[in-house]
Amino acid sequence: MKLVLLAAFIAAGCGTSVAQSMTPMRGKISSFGDTFTVRVFPYNPYPHKIRMAVKAYDQDFRPIEAHVFPSETMVGSRTSRSVLVSVGFNNKKVRRVRICAESIPFPGRGTNIKAQVCGRFIAYRID
Repeated sequence: MKLVLLAAFIAAGCGTSVAQSMTPMRGKISSFGDTFTVRVFPYNPYPHKIRMAVKAYDQDFRPIEAHVFPSETMVGSRTSRSVLVSVGFNNKKVRRVRICAESIPFPGRGTNIKAQVCGRFIAYRID
């Protein structure tokens, strides 16, 4: 009985938890060029600023070459930041990528937790 009450107490407390997020989390892009660009908005839900890096990966989470502007940025408390990510098609008609916002721990702080949130995007090259 005590275990059930403890679990219920923990579950009730989890309702107020916050987590980093990013919008959009998925999308379809059509492009006439050799590259496509996605604008994402990493969000910081915490009451303090955090440093974030945005990176691009292939569909299997292997790093890929991409132009990210800005690649690292400070995100204020409870705000989001616009980031542009341009990726090449690499002679393919369809490219599936994951764009991830990763928190960068501040040196000298007690905790060094690195959070990551990723979105999935499919780009189609139109000839």
